[in-house]
Amino acid sequence: MSPSEFFFLVAGLVLGIGVGAGLIEVLRARPAARREVRVTVARESVPARAATLATSLPDWPPARFDSAMASERMFAAAGQRGDRVAIPIVADVPAEAALAGAAGTAPAPAGATGAMSVLSIAVPAGREGPGAATAGPDGDPCAELRQALEERCGNAERLATVAAAAAERHREARRSYDEHVMRRDRAAATNDPRAVRAAKDEAQANFRLARSTARDRDALEAAAREWLREVNRINGRSREAAAIVAHEDAVEMDLLRTLERLGVEADGARITAESAAEACTEARTALAACEEAERLGARAVEPAGPAFGTPLPEPTVGGLAAAEIEGEAARGDAAIMRLLRGDREALRSLVDQLGGDDPDERRRWQIQLTDLVDAILARAIDATALVFPEDHPFWGPYTQAQCRDIATALASLGFRFDGLGGFVDGRVPGQRDLSLAVGYAGQDPMRIRIWPGEAEMPSLFQGVRVDAGRFLEEAAGDLTLGEMVDLLGRRAEGLSDLWNAWGRVRPLLLEQG
Repeated sequence: MSPSEFFFLVAGLVLGIGVGAGLIEVLRARPAARREVRVTVARESVPARAATLATSLPDWPPARFDSAMASERMFAAAGQRGDRVAIPIVADVPAEAALAGAAGTAPAPAGATGAMSVLSIAVPAGREGPGAATAGPDGDPCAELRQALEERCGNAERLATVAAAAAERHREARRSYDEHVMRRDRAAATNDPRAVRAAKDEAQANFRLARSTARDRDALEAAAREWLREVNRINGRSREAAAIVAHEDAVEMDLLRTLERLGVEADGARITAESAAEACTEARTALAACEEAERLGARAVEPAGPAFGTPLPEPTVGGLAAAEIEGEAARGDAAIMRLLRGDREALRSLVDQLGGDDPDERRRWQIQLTDLVDAILARAIDATALVFPEDHPFWGPYTQAQCRDIATALASLGFRFDGLGGFVDGRVPGQRDLSLAVGYAGQDPMRIRIWPGEAEMPSLFQGVRVDAGRFLEEAAGDLTLGEMVDLLGRRAEGLSDLWNAWGRVRPLLLEQG
């Protein structure tokens, strides 16, 4: 080592030691102490929230310390005026002392050091406690039920969206797995040794045929080259198929695990959504019973009554009739029956009572009532609640029950009645289809003396009408919310506004004309 190299080595060592020592001192240096603000909050001084809808908590919890009572009175007085309350926050001072100092009931502790800031809270006018914002108007015994209805039905809508998204993810995973199975099966069929042997034998047979018909050496060589190329293609397809099978076998377990996980998630989301929908229906039923009881002047449901998990007794049709008219009257002239018959005066009367003079409300209620009638009619058509003309050449020889059986068999074959004398989507049956439907209904097709021709088949349901009134009376005679939702099924999902006000609507639908 030369002297110059030794010198540079020693200089670098000394310089590194100095820089390292300086860096260590900088890292060990502490920043200047900050002024801290500590707030002491007594336990349960902040209003708690209910864990469930059935848990009852006071709107304004009792005070936990005496010194804060003055601040509570200050909040109440400020709430009546609608002004703002300033709370000084002092370092190392309990919160109750700061509140008392802000209210002017006690001075700030002497000698208190540290930073002090002011927390300004706006108190709305007319509010007397944390629970006052959720209280309903005075004199409304159903306010709490209405609020619970909004919460439960809103939760049901959100969970329904989550369940639909989970079901879509599960369908996508199922579709991916099915495509994987098809690719693997096709590749396995291509790589089957028997299929490969059969393809090679066919190529060799073609070569032999070409060799036997070859006229010169060039034709023979061309046939041999074609045979070898075909064998090479068969081997190539076999190798590609083997690679595809290996790849699909490697990813199959991951696909199965993903499919199983998404299936469990979809089932859980669906069950949760169904439970939330049932809770929403229970809340709607409770609100409907409360509104009907209030309308009839009966004893209203107390807000602090049983939880929504407990079914509430609903007024029956007999009870409503006894409260509004004397005696049990027939339902032939009920408003709902007139609506199903297409009585526009009945619709106008209901819209007047529900919507008043507000044009938007009138339009909304007219749409809701019309959708209800359409849903009932569609459900009656699905159930084949039809009345057939007795003088019809085809329907006449059969009884009404036999005609309904034949119409049900036609619907099962895809030829459904559209309610207007024709067929849904223009799908018209042929004579063979009609003969099958008659056989499925348990009747002998040989009894039909006059078969409808091809030109008469589109008007087979001409003169048939929907008996929606009788169907509704037999399936949901009391028009309770549970009966209507069960009756309409999926068609009930678009009538949420109507179900939320069913307590007002149901008595009007049962009124006699």
